Formats: sequence, structure tokens, C-alpha cells
Amino acid sequence: MEAGAVIEHGETSTSKAPPLPPPVGSGVKRVLSVADLVLRCRTGARVARVQCSADDNRRCVWMCRFFVVANSVVCGYLVLSLPASVMHVVRPRARCSRVVLVFFDTVMLALLTAGASAAAAIVYLAHRGSARANWSGICQQFTSFCERTTASLVGSFAAAVLLVVLVFLSPLALARRT
Repeated sequence: MEAGAVIEHGETSTSKAPPLPPPVGSGVKRVLSVADLVLRCRTGARVARVQCSADDNRRCVWMCRFFVVANSVVCGYLVLSLPASVMHVVRPRARCSRVVLVFFDTVMLALLTAGASAAAAIVYLAHRGSARANWSGICQQFTSFCERTTASLVGSFAAAVLLVVLVFLSPLALARRT
């Protein structure tokens, strides 16, 4: 066959081969990566809002110190994990960084849940008191404190639910075949 001969449909033998189509699962992985990024931002914003609410009331700082520290650590982690999440949108096939994110997301979920649970026990005592310890509830005198702290707890547990979704999202993306 001569150089420049017509092969089919006006193509010549010197023309380049058409580009290969993208792998079948990459679109789904990209969607999962974008969902991961959005959830990570949303969870970080929720934890930051809880943190501001808890810091706003100084009584909560000494009463629920572990809650405040746990929320601070989780918020910092979520901000630091954003570049890895953006990288997953650009390169949906990245596997090692996803495994690392799954591990740290699980650790942060445990920390956030532990902090919120510890604070919930204290807030429960503030609302109800304890007859055995001869403690009366203080929420009758400090209503704004109790309302703010309860709202912070609800926000923290909502952030924990979002972290659960994040923990399941990355392995789902890892399990998708390329």
C-alpha cells in the first residue's frame, strides 16, 4: 500500500489512530469524587459552626472541653483533607490516597462521636440533674446556655452522620472497576 493511500472514509494510512474512549467506570468514580468533595466541605462547615457555637459560650469550654477539642481536630482534618479530595476529582483512579482518607475519616468519626457523646452526657445532667448525686438541673437558670449547647450537640451528631456517609463513599469508589 502506498503512503497517502485512501483506506476508508477519507482517512489516509499516515493519519493517527483515533483516541481510545475513557474507561467505563471513570465517570462514576468522578461523580463519587465530586460527592466526596462536597460532603467533606459540608461536614467541615457544620463542624466549624458547632465549634463557633461552643466557643461562643465560655461555660461550655470548661464544661465540655473534650467536645470542643474533638470538634477542633475534626474540623482541622477536614480542611487538610480537601486537597486530596480535589485530587480525586481530577484523578479518579487514585487508590492509595483514598485508602488513607478512609482510615483517617474513620478515626475522625470515632473522635467526633466520642466528643459529642461525652458532651451529651453532661448536657443530659444539666437538663435533668441526678437524684443519686443530689444534683439539680441547671437549665432552669441558664436557658441560653442549655439551648446553645443542645444545638451544638445536634450539629455535631449531624456532622457525624455526614462522616459516616464519607466513610462509605470512598470504599465505594475504590470498589468500582475501571
